[in-house]
Formats: sequence, C-alpha cells, structure tokens
Amino acid sequence: MSSMARRAGLGIAATALALTAAGYGVTRPASADVTAQLTAPQLVADMGAGWNLGNQLEAGNNGIPSETAWGNPVVTQALINRVKASGFKTIRIPISYLGKIGAGPNYTIDAAWLTRIQEVVNYAYNQGLYVVINMHGDGYKSVTGSWLICDAADQTTVKAKYQKVWQQVATRFASYNEHLIFESMNEEFDGQYGNPTQPCYSNINAYNQAFVDTVRRTGGTNASRWLLVPGWNTNIDYTVGNYGFALPTDQYRSSSIPGTEQRIMISVHYYDPWDFTGQEDGTITQWGPNATNPLKTSTWGQADYLDGQLKKVHDTFVARGYPVLVGEYGSIDKTAADPANNRYRADYARTLVSAAKKYGAATAYWDNGYNGAYGFGLFNRSSATVTQQGIIDAIISAAGGGSPSTPPPSSPSATPSATPPTSSPAGACRVTSAVSAWSTGLTNSITVTNTGASAVNGWTLTFALAAGQAITSGWSATYSPTSGSVTATNASYNGTLAPGASTTIGYQATHTGNAAAPTGFRLNGATCN
Repeated sequence: MSSMARRAGLGIAATALALTAAGYGVTRPASADVTAQLTAPQLVADMGAGWNLGNQLEAGNNGIPSETAWGNPVVTQALINRVKASGFKTIRIPISYLGKIGAGPNYTIDAAWLTRIQEVVNYAYNQGLYVVINMHGDGYKSVTGSWLICDAADQTTVKAKYQKVWQQVATRFASYNEHLIFESMNEEFDGQYGNPTQPCYSNINAYNQAFVDTVRRTGGTNASRWLLVPGWNTNIDYTVGNYGFALPTDQYRSSSIPGTEQRIMISVHYYDPWDFTGQEDGTITQWGPNATNPLKTSTWGQADYLDGQLKKVHDTFVARGYPVLVGEYGSIDKTAADPANNRYRADYARTLVSAAKKYGAATAYWDNGYNGAYGFGLFNRSSATVTQQGIIDAIISAAGGGSPSTPPPSSPSATPSATPPTSSPAGACRVTSAVSAWSTGLTNSITVTNTGASAVNGWTLTFALAAGQAITSGWSATYSPTSGSVTATNASYNGTLAPGASTTIGYQATHTGNAAAPTGFRLNGATCN
C-alpha cells in the first residue's frame, strides 16, 4: 500500500509520537541450514491466513525509520501471540531502511535497527508462524530519504545500494528455515498512476533479479528459500498482462531443489473497488451480493470481478508452478456512516480469501494498527486484544480454519513412503542439527546427507531427545514416539537420497528447561557422523 494510504486514519502527524524503542533485549539464534521441502501447493496451504504488521517497522519520521513514528506502540510478543491465537499462520512485516543505511560503497545497515528487525521477526518465527519481510518504504517518492526510485538518473548507485542492503539482511537470516520468506520490494513504480512506463519497468525487473541473485549467493537456507517478487505497483493487470514484467531467473538456487519445482513467488495486492475499501468518506459502505442499497454500493469491483482477477493470477503464474501471495487486501472502517459496514467488510474479506484459496494463492490482510473511522485495524496493539472478531472469523473460516491452538508448522504431505528402506553402510551419512529455543519451547532443523556411494531409497532416522522434551509438531517426516528415542520416517517426496544429496526435516517441541539438541543419529540403522 502507498505510504499515504497506509497512514490513512491515524489522525496524527507523523512527528507526534516519534518515541524511542529501547530495551529490545537479546535475540536468539535461528534454525540452521535447511532445504525447503514444501512444493508450491503445500506452501500455500501451510501459510493459511496471513496478517500484516502494518505501520510499524516501515514507519518513519524525516527519513529515519521508527516503529512508533506513526502512532502505534512498540511491537510486543503479546501482540504476535494474540494474532496467532486468532488463527493467523503468516505474518507479513513491512520494513523500511532509509536513513538507517550508511554511506557507500558498503551501505552498512545500522546494527541496532537490524537487530530490532530480527527480534520482531523472532516474535513470530519462534512461534512456528510463517514470516514475510520486505523492503517497503524505500521506493516511495513521497517518503523523505527514499532512494529505490525506478526512474532515478543514477541507477548504478541505486542498484549497488539495493544489492548491499539485501546481502546484509539475507546474511543475518541465512540460517532461518523455510518459514521465513523474503520479499524484494513493495509497490515499486514511478509514482504516476496509469500504464507502466519504460525503462522504469526494466529497472524493477533488474531489482528483482539482483534480489534473487544476491539472496541465493549468501548460502544457507537462502539457497532454497522461497523468494517473493512483485510486478509494477503489485498491480494484478500490470503483472499478468503484456506490460513488461519479467520473472527473474533462479540460476544460483540449491541443486537439491527438483528441476520441476520453483522457489519464486509472485506478490500482488488487491484493494478493488477503492471507493469501498479505502476512500475516506461515507459514500460507498456496502459491497457484494448482500448489499441492500445501490447508492451505497460501488458500480464495479464486485465478487465476479474479484474472482476474475484472481483467476488471471492463477492462469499466468500458479498454473506454471509459481505460487502467489496477495500480500495486502482489506477495507477501512466506515461504521460511523453506516452501522452495517463491518458486515460488508467481513463479506469482502471472506470472498477474497475464498477466491485466493480456490486459485492457489495465499493472503495477508492489511492492518495499519488503527481502530476507528477509516482504520484497517483488527487488533488493539496496546492491549493485544481483538477489535474486529467478525472480520477475523470471516478470514480464518475462508482460509480453511484449523484450531488456532494447534502449534504450526505442520506438514501437509508428510506421508511415509511405501518404498521399503534400504540399508546404508556405517559412516555413510552426516547429520547437522541446530536448535532455536525459547523459555518453554524450541524448533529444531535436521539436515541429513547421504555420504555413501549408493542411493538411499526410503529411510528412517532415529535419535534421542533430551529429557523433558516432547515433539508437538513436525514437518518433512513423521515422528514416533514424540519423546525419548524417536524415529523419523521420510515423507513421500523426500524418500530418495542420491549419493551426496541432502534433505532437511524439523520439528517443534516443548521442554522443561533442557533445550539440548538430540543425539545418537542413525540412518537406516547406520551411525551418522
């Protein structure tokens, strides 16, 4: 969303609450080198319903990012816990860098700012949620200090700075597993509404390509991580149509990714019709087939149009193996003009999420933290409480529901292979394991490499959990029992390991004070190094 529209409804000047955010604490180490295993349909299903932490880490004052600059309080773990408990499985975190970037040629990101970004990411990531982080406000001409400008004269400097910033961000998060997704930019265009212009679109394509190449070259999980790229202004028509969008190549991705699979996602936003979703007046307050007053209903952009737009995205990208994230959608509160407005806001959200699910796309509702006239808020961020339960219920039910108390991540297809395991000679396997722990829980990612001369066709990996640990959910394998001596059995899609090939599995567990890594790894009975 554009910077002005994102800030709509806050009702205060950007300088009013430019508070400092001290005392952020110490972040925890992330999960280790992991190869993402979910296919595109599995990923979209696992991401479930998404939510935006809007007007926080992309907020700023006079070109300096500050999470409280636009009137929201400091982000807390309690807020993220409430979002998860409400049924959301994905959190998109918009981020601006702006004046937190140092001078060239290194363009070093301010250490405290990068650490705060990581801490907020960890609030969600350590709860097993998917997290999407991007570069948000650096490309808006209306923002002081913006520099990622597609029609700027000195593109050499722009591209060098862009590459250096993403290199630092990707390196900081290289060990996080596939539940962290990078998004190259947000609503990048020349600021003029209308048909895309050249060479601006060519520069946007170049930014996306530099983003993919830079992230992949940092290694770790970044070599196989899902990466999210937009077209012109994240506009559906300008991305699917013949306006100049070019998918980036992915030449540096991990060789462990099957050649038939992608690791590139497409980002689009949806706010049609704007006179209902974002125009700050009380004229158009109703939407959809349940609307009762034609004078309060837009003449376009109804359910059939919405369905057609998402079908375009499916036919252009999803059908070719590229999943789509509708990274922003939503509608503002106009109940002051029409007390029934929230009913239509819920109808709108339900219809969008349902259509996205039908066409193989994930979604993330835009929440700017503001509750009241013209606000997008679903939660009170100060008290970490729900303010729009009806809209949340519509989103969660349309996305497929699921118990909010069930700890993600889950594996949608971790079905054991019917192929009997073959024996592997002693010393023919190598295992690396890394634990990311918090007070009562942990996430562990285990990478298994076949170091033998023969392929392994079907496998079991046994290991011993530390005392007091119990697995609550897992992915890319089935786990039995959940404590003590555990056997992990391959999923249907990762049962074959060619010589030198690796696969990664993982789980989330509780612990009673002992977050030690498991020990005694054996692959098909052979002791692993």
